[in-house]
Amino acid sequence: MTPKSQQPQASPALPPVATLADARKLADGMLDTMNTLLAVIERETELVRAGKIREGMALEKQKSELSRCYAAAISQFKSSKAYMTQSVPDLLAALQRHHEMFRAMLQVNLTVLATAHAVSEGIVRGVSAEAQRRTMPQTYTASGQRSAPSRQHTTPIAVSRSL
Repeated sequence: MTPKSQQPQASPALPPVATLADARKLADGMLDTMNTLLAVIERETELVRAGKIREGMALEKQKSELSRCYAAAISQFKSSKAYMTQSVPDLLAALQRHHEMFRAMLQVNLTVLATAHAVSEGIVRGVSAEAQRRTMPQTYTASGQRSAPSRQHTTPIAVSRSL
């Protein structure tokens, strides 16, 4: 168990907005955060599509920080939604439209990342299968079919994540 001083502290929830200026400030902050996060995500998507995984991984810290800011803004927005619905419905509608575009771009990014993951997993599995095939004894059953190797003859492979 770690002492309390070493545990990460959750940021305190921001109070709901109560003025038009606060509502505008919240909306502007959310738009700025979404736009900046979207730019980072688009860059990551480009890099992963180009096969530059290491460069894409370098964006992780920035993406995490922006995601944290976005989550805090969403939390404050949820607690302020009633006020904003009554006071600034046009601003709320603009935020919702922008958020829909943001979600669509996130979906593209997640699809690219899932594809890259599946491809790399397929490569590792293929290398493992080939390594196993070369080390397995080639035997046949009584009916003349090639026998499947037992688990005790399989040799695991090691993958270095620090390329």
